[in-house]
Amino acid sequence: MKPTIWITGAGGLIGNYLVQIAPNHAPDFQARGLTRAILELTDFAAVERAFKAEKPAGIIHCAALSRTPECQARPDFARQINVDATRVLAELAADIPFVFFSSDLVFDGERGNYDETAAVNPIMVYAETKVAAEEIVLRNPAHTVIRTSLNAGVSPTRDHAINEQLLLAWRAGKTLRLYNDEFRSPIAAEVTARATWELYKLNRPGVFHLAGSERLSRWQIGSVLLQKHPEFAAQLEAGSRKENTGTPRPPDTSLNCDKIRKLLSFRLPGFTEWMAANPESLRADW
Repeated sequence: MKPTIWITGAGGLIGNYLVQIAPNHAPDFQARGLTRAILELTDFAAVERAFKAEKPAGIIHCAALSRTPECQARPDFARQINVDATRVLAELAADIPFVFFSSDLVFDGERGNYDETAAVNPIMVYAETKVAAEEIVLRNPAHTVIRTSLNAGVSPTRDHAINEQLLLAWRAGKTLRLYNDEFRSPIAAEVTARATWELYKLNRPGVFHLAGSERLSRWQIGSVLLQKHPEFAAQLEAGSRKENTGTPRPPDTSLNCDKIRKLLSFRLPGFTEWMAANPESLRADW
């Protein structure tokens, strides 16, 4: 019997890719994808029963309430999912590997190119919940936090990835004003999943940054995607963070990934490079 690894958030983007690629990239494990329909993570008694019954050998925790406006509007709900559920899982996993997915948004974005030693300073509810959850996870010196950035790919519901969200808006006839002064480090979700499995097999605890090797503005990300969808070119405009009246937005949360790069068997590509080399990888968004 292969050891079972729980993958929470398997109905989302990264969790789904972790399950998909496990046979090739983690053949010694049985990836058990957990969706809300299978196990409601905020039903803590049910989570404990399932853990005791299945006795997983490890957990990769991807599930989260990640849409920043919803977190801002429902902070208590965001904390229940992002903090309280993480606490329960981390405590259950006290004696087994536990990997928690966090975000580049834990930083205030005032300087960019953040490495793992940089001080966090969240400026929105979503980021606050991620920082709180990180602190819980890292109380166990054998546990791991992975901070990632915007991920692209094909999710089961076709609305989780950055490319899916932009395309849904364009197809609905919306003109998007994407900021040219807000920077991230976008990455393909399949690359994130492959790197995560490699890190998991190495059983290296601590904090790791895992993102693309290219610093791009929101507007540049949209422009890269338009290379696949030129029919929507008239529906993309450049804007500025100065126009923002909603959820606070950090100007530059680009990540320095040198620490994890030294451990991986492959090079983390830039987003533009990856899109050019993998023209069919987002085929379900057409």
